[in-house]
Amino acid sequence: MTASPARGDDTALPPRGDETASPAQGVDTVPAPPQSDDDVPRFLTELGVPGIVDVHVHFLPERVMAKVWAYFDEAETHYGRAWPIHYKTPEADRVATLQKLGVRAFAPLVYPHKPDMGRWLTEWAGDFAARTPDAVPTATLYPEPDVVDYLGAAVEAGARAVKVHVQVGAFDPRDELLRPAWGLLAEAGVPAIIHCGHGPIPGRHTGLDVFAGVLAEHPRLPVVLAHAGMPDFTGALDLVRRHERVHIDTTMVGTPYSLQIAPLPDDWAAQLVDVADKVVFGSDFPNIPYAYFEQVKAVAGWAAADDRLGAGFLRSVLHDAPARLLGLPT
Repeated sequence: MTASPARGDDTALPPRGDETASPAQGVDTVPAPPQSDDDVPRFLTELGVPGIVDVHVHFLPERVMAKVWAYFDEAETHYGRAWPIHYKTPEADRVATLQKLGVRAFAPLVYPHKPDMGRWLTEWAGDFAARTPDAVPTATLYPEPDVVDYLGAAVEAGARAVKVHVQVGAFDPRDELLRPAWGLLAEAGVPAIIHCGHGPIPGRHTGLDVFAGVLAEHPRLPVVLAHAGMPDFTGALDLVRRHERVHIDTTMVGTPYSLQIAPLPDDWAAQLVDVADKVVFGSDFPNIPYAYFEQVKAVAGWAAADDRLGAGFLRSVLHDAPARLLGLPT
């Protein structure tokens, strides 16, 4: 199945990120969590969902991805610990891996680290989605004079999400050049999936307090706080509660690897109860130092930890909430 919507035709799709239907919570038993990638389809079948909708996956032009992987090869220098990419395979193999895992749709995210990359990365992402089953069209942005031109064109063509990487881009999200871009996304209802937290290492303009300034000026901006604001999880949930259109994604949150550097609050599951419908699944595939199932298993653990969550929460996180956010049929 191809999840990419027809360009410019939204008549058959629900509003992008506008509706927040609460998941049915605690109504049935959480299935036994998956113990391997091969076990994920069994888990999804028992849960009763048609597949995973992953809002945080990375596909990039080959030479850009090679540079990203080279950076992670030197992770001990950058981060003080190894980060062995688990899915360092050719592009076609990575797409096939997602299909085998039971991923129904995914957002292939791209991001620039300097000026004059935003336009061509956005155009590449659109082309990738057009030729790749189950990929939804995405875009990116950078504070530069033509950002509204290429971003507006991408939204008009059907972009369903916009990746913003404050840490890698080393830019202030409050930059004057970005004000019309934020306004455009708020008006169009297209969510920005933004890495603005300090994890894995702080950047020049990271911090939830910095991005809170953007939300103060654009309170209707649909946002996904990537990595749940890692390591400031409580601060991220505060923004979710204060702003109707702010979500968190699960990317790398609560996996054994991440818990060593960004432990979750002891009452994490309880904290999710009142924002359960604003948690969406993300994985960071393929650039993760462990198998995909570990992220699914982590979310299943949260669902099982509080009776107010349960299988209904799991179905929402893995499928219903991200599908609704990306404007896909549920």
